[in-house]
Amino acid sequence: MDTGTAVDETTFRRVLARWPSGVGIITTAGPDGRRHGMTASSFSSVSLRPPLVLVCLDRRIRSHELVTRNGVFAVNVLGRDHIGLGRRFAGLTPGVTDRFAEGDWLPGATGSPVLTDAAAWVDCRVRHVYPGGDHTIFVGEVIAAGVPRITSPLLFHSRSWGQLADPLPEKVAVADTGLARTLAAEAGNRRRVARLAAAVRAAGVRVRLPREELRRSPALPERVSVRVRDAAEAAEATAAGCRVVEVTVAADGVAAAAASVVAAVAGSGATVVGRVDDALDPARGRAVLQTVGALREAGCGEIALDEAGPRSGEEHDDGSPRHLRRLLQDAVPQAGDALLRLALRDHHGLGLVNALTAMKNGVRDFDTGLAGCGGLLPTERLLLLCARLGVEAPVEREALRPCLNELHALRYGRRRGGPVRPAAGS
Repeated sequence: MDTGTAVDETTFRRVLARWPSGVGIITTAGPDGRRHGMTASSFSSVSLRPPLVLVCLDRRIRSHELVTRNGVFAVNVLGRDHIGLGRRFAGLTPGVTDRFAEGDWLPGATGSPVLTDAAAWVDCRVRHVYPGGDHTIFVGEVIAAGVPRITSPLLFHSRSWGQLADPLPEKVAVADTGLARTLAAEAGNRRRVARLAAAVRAAGVRVRLPREELRRSPALPERVSVRVRDAAEAAEATAAGCRVVEVTVAADGVAAAAASVVAAVAGSGATVVGRVDDALDPARGRAVLQTVGALREAGCGEIALDEAGPRSGEEHDDGSPRHLRRLLQDAVPQAGDALLRLALRDHHGLGLVNALTAMKNGVRDFDTGLAGCGGLLPTERLLLLCARLGVEAPVEREALRPCLNELHALRYGRRRGGPVRPAAGS
């Protein structure tokens, strides 16, 4: 229905973010041979006879000025292994002074740089120029073209990079949200527990500490989080030096508690993790998605979906990879720029299956428990899965072995191996 007014910019951006597109690097070069390039997705075919394509460039950027002046451009279609190159030409890689220092580039027929291992490329001479709002539409006649290799394309969707096939992440991160609380309840030696938590942190795992540590420690170490219930506790945590505070909300679509926590820590530099309780219950799917959106709007830097513990009675679909896939297909884009993380359990042995499903649907961060503490997916099992899949995890698996031995001793009174060594500086 035509209301007579233009759609607002925020809505327009969100709508366009839902349209998946390929990713290309638009390049140009002048008579002096000076090269320039930028990552873009606004590329389309126009005509077969004659062969015409178009690119749309913002009138305020340097590329617009150079394509106008040079009258030529090339479009290099990126493959799925070109994520780093795409980010480099998008200006997302710090410290880069020469974008063309990475990749094998040769001058095309027009002089514009062509990537020799691109999924495809076209080299064009500008034939028509049309105004298009704050952009200019450049229609180029294709002078030369090529398909250097057959590979899956790099895609851009919901403001993130992806690919059609085998979309495993390059890297995942893990946090332990079950260890310290479990040991606080089961073990009596607080110093040994603290040393164990420090060793797990030193191995590269963020550890959630009990809130009581705020009163026991003059300053909290790095790579820890603290769970809070309200704004007052959040302010206390950040005052003690905590850089990550977690708050759990119900799947009510409002997330008021998270909004108050974000406001309480504003200006401290702390990250707020908004956790959605019982988020994998199929009956709550719509409410969970609304709550994820509310947490994003509240300003949470991370959003966690928590799987509930075992239920009595009939088997439930909570741990179903099929339901998890459907949920994440909507939750990942709904989270926007916020980091989406997942806290899985291992019902019916499906923990690792669900972890793999999550990785293939855009999740890169997981909350786990060493040896399954807190009823969570065991940290060491997730790391083994990543190693077998070739997915990098910034955690020293060997450093966790003595941690597992010490945990066994604390819980059962006997050690399976050598003692855990305190982390340097702990």
